[in-house]
This record gives sequence, C-alpha cells and structure tokens, in this order.
Amino acid sequence: MSAVLYLRIYFKILAQDLKSKMSYRADFIISTLGMVFTNIAGFVSFWILFRNFPSISGYSYYEMLFLYGFSLISITPTQCMLDNNWNLRHQVYSGDFIKYCFRPINLFFYYESEIFDIKGLGQLAFGIGTLAYSWANLGLAVTPLAILKLIVFLIGASLVMAALQTAGAASCFWIENSFYVLDLALRFKDYAKYPITIFSPVFKFIFTYLIPIAFIAFYPGIVVLRPSEVSVLSWLSPVISGVFFFLAYKLWMYGASKYSGTGS
Repeated sequence: MSAVLYLRIYFKILAQDLKSKMSYRADFIISTLGMVFTNIAGFVSFWILFRNFPSISGYSYYEMLFLYGFSLISITPTQCMLDNNWNLRHQVYSGDFIKYCFRPINLFFYYESEIFDIKGLGQLAFGIGTLAYSWANLGLAVTPLAILKLIVFLIGASLVMAALQTAGAASCFWIENSFYVLDLALRFKDYAKYPITIFSPVFKFIFTYLIPIAFIAFYPGIVVLRPSEVSVLSWLSPVISGVFFFLAYKLWMYGASKYSGTGS
C-alpha cells in the first residue's frame, strides 16, 4: 500500500476514535486538565529546585527548562499515537488480538492507529510554551536553520520514547506480567529531562547505549542549546534514534507473528 493510502486510512480511523471520545466530554476535560496540572507540577519543581541551586552540573535554570520542554514535546507523539500499547497485554491474553492478524494492512500500523490520546495535545502545548519561554530567556537566535535543526532533532528524539514503549509493550508476547516491563520502560522518561552529565559513568553508559534516554532530550537538545559543545553522538542522534525504533518495531512485529491466540 502507498503512503497516501495509509494516511487516508489513519485519518478515517482517527475520526472515528475522536467521535467516540467526544461523546464523553467530561472524562476528556478532566483527563486533559490532569495532564496539564501534572506538567505544571513539573515546572514548579524546577522553580523550587533552582531557588536553592543556581545551576546543576553547569546548566542554568533556563537551560534545564529548555531540556524539560524539549523532552515534553518529544514524548508527545508516543503519548498520542502509541497509547494503545497499554491495552496490548489485555488483548493478547484474552485472545482479542487475533482479530488484527487477518487484515491486509501493516499490523503495527493498524493496531496503533485504533486509539489517539488527544489529551496528549495539552502536554504538547505546555512543552512548546516551556521551550519558547526558555528560548527567549536564553537569548537563542531564531533563524530558519535553528528551527530546522529543532524540528529534525525533535523528530529523532520522539523515536526513542516510541521505541521504549513499543519494546516494553512487545514483552507481553513472551512475559505474563508484562505490565511491569512496560511501566519500567516508561518511568525512564523521568530522567530524560536532565543533562547526562549529572549521572555517574555507569549510568551515563546505560542511558546512552543500553536504555538511550539521553537521546530523548540531552543529545538532540544540545545541538540547539549549546551548538559549540555538540558531540558526535548529538549529530548522530536522529540516526541512532531511528535504528533503536526500527529494532523495537521489529521486536513487536516478531512477537505478533508468533501469536496464535489463547489456545483455548
């Protein structure tokens, strides 16, 4: 199938999902407000922290806010578009997942497109606001090249969070209590908003090469934040992120290909 056809299918499925969600407006409003207040709490925690410490590992308040906003934006696609991964283990154990295996369409695409978590857009708006606020206070230049770099490296960063969630969700094809694997994978995102330099050498290695959360904000964000300090890993971050997501996608698809129902 062509990319255009996939887009048409996606938007038709999306429209149906949004219609369903809008029929429960109170639930939508409450959950959206919950997402906004959660991010406000994160913002306030930064403010409280920097009332006592002028910098962390050489990074100022506004630089830390930049990384925080960057991380919020980069994890939003996963929040919005891959939220169905949280239901995967239930459908695998109940046998309902088998219905996805007989469609003449990419299985991963079809399954993930079934749900769009619209409240994640509130997180996106908050992330953009935080990034813009820190950008202005840091006096960073607003040029076409800077905006282009920001977009490219944000796209790459978003693939890391998507890969972590996808790989964690795929564990349900082999592990019965897979919720804890998925939950653990998602909890690592809380460390993504901090510079990798604050961690010990052991955790620097883990967060760079094994569980690459440093590529959610630090390595790609530093390209815009501190262009004079850009490392090879920063420049390669979109490629590394793409490879990581490809491997997670292949793991998900491999598990799905081995699925044959509950056996009952």
